[in-house]
Amino acid sequence: MTDIRELILYRNFENGKVLEDMTWIMEHFKEKECSEEVRERFFSCMHELIELAAQYGFEQNLWQTYLTFLLVNNENSFSTACEIRGISDCSLLNLARHDFAIFRELFAYDFTDLERTLQAGFFEELLCYRREETSGKLFNHRIRDRICSLSKELAAADTLEGFTENMVEFYREFGVGTLGLHKAFRVAHDESGVRIEPITNIRHVNLEDLVGYEIAKQKLIDNTEAFVQGRRANNCLLFGDAGTGKSSSIKAILNRYYDQGLRIIEIYKHQFQDLNEVIAQIKNRNYKFIIYMDDLSFEEFEIEYKYLKAFIGGGLEKKPENILIYATSNRRHLIKETFRDNEEAYGDLHSNDTIQEKLSLVSRFGVTIYFGSPDKKQFQEIVRSLASRNGIEMPEEVLLLEANKWELSHGGLSGRTAQQFIDYLLGQQKGE
Repeated sequence: MTDIRELILYRNFENGKVLEDMTWIMEHFKEKECSEEVRERFFSCMHELIELAAQYGFEQNLWQTYLTFLLVNNENSFSTACEIRGISDCSLLNLARHDFAIFRELFAYDFTDLERTLQAGFFEELLCYRREETSGKLFNHRIRDRICSLSKELAAADTLEGFTENMVEFYREFGVGTLGLHKAFRVAHDESGVRIEPITNIRHVNLEDLVGYEIAKQKLIDNTEAFVQGRRANNCLLFGDAGTGKSSSIKAILNRYYDQGLRIIEIYKHQFQDLNEVIAQIKNRNYKFIIYMDDLSFEEFEIEYKYLKAFIGGGLEKKPENILIYATSNRRHLIKETFRDNEEAYGDLHSNDTIQEKLSLVSRFGVTIYFGSPDKKQFQEIVRSLASRNGIEMPEEVLLLEANKWELSHGGLSGRTAQQFIDYLLGQQKGE
């Protein structure tokens, strides 16, 4: 029996207990003195495999899918070297082949004798498992389906080389681990330190879904494309009126360039103290990261902007080339300004320096993009477009009349108001 203790690169699996227990069962299930422990471990493994399937939406052969899940999540020197870029022939590749040979034996394991010994014919259900349609909330469907298809490819691989090529191709296409298998992340801070956690439920909005603002969207596209292609790019500030699509544009950018290695980490101003630790965790990975700050602004008494300014400007350490900051704000200059600032300036020996201190943060963003409220005509065009996309059949005259009534009492002229109006109409249709 293959010994997983001989693995070199693929060790310390986050969900590796089932692997440890199942390989122990494979080794000891014929020994009478171990029969009770074998049965206990076996049923426990079945439970864990079913729970994993429910969490991630896995199906078919759960044992092989589980092994695949371990491989795509294990961050080691080989898998991280492969992510996004692939890998050429080297010592790491030879060492990986050694580990993959062990996994090939696990993929091909025949459970017939084990089932007969334990009288566990129902284990067959796990080898042809059918999931519920509502299962699987921790991966998006694209990732889940790709892991399931990879499992079948690995099981069908006739040679060790074919098995290896399948793994390298997956790492090159998706990456590895949490950062590879998810689009967006948030920052968490507890007693163990700073953690980057995945956000599993991301609204799938496309740039084409955002009506209008073509010039603004193109500026955002141009900057992001340069970034993901390894060319020079700038930190970006999207500012303007509320409900004009600033945040939605960044979400849409993520969805467009995710398969090119783009990832987003959302951070709030009270977490700016954690920025250096976040950077340390991502600067050597082969992804492009956008540090995303939504609805960014500072009151007079808040000094966090100084930390952000210092971070963007950089200290002695070179700023990582795989990281940019994208922020949205309703304020052009981010920091609240009052008439009192002018009054206080008269008593300031260096009044211009004081003013520039407050205004200098926005200058750290190389690209600033304005999103203004639409006029009446543009608002109506947004309504028409959204109604058409959602299959709302209503005379245009009536549609626009109702839209005008809606915006007067629901936030004024904006893309958000138009979307809320369309959602209201859809809700009315559903109730009829």
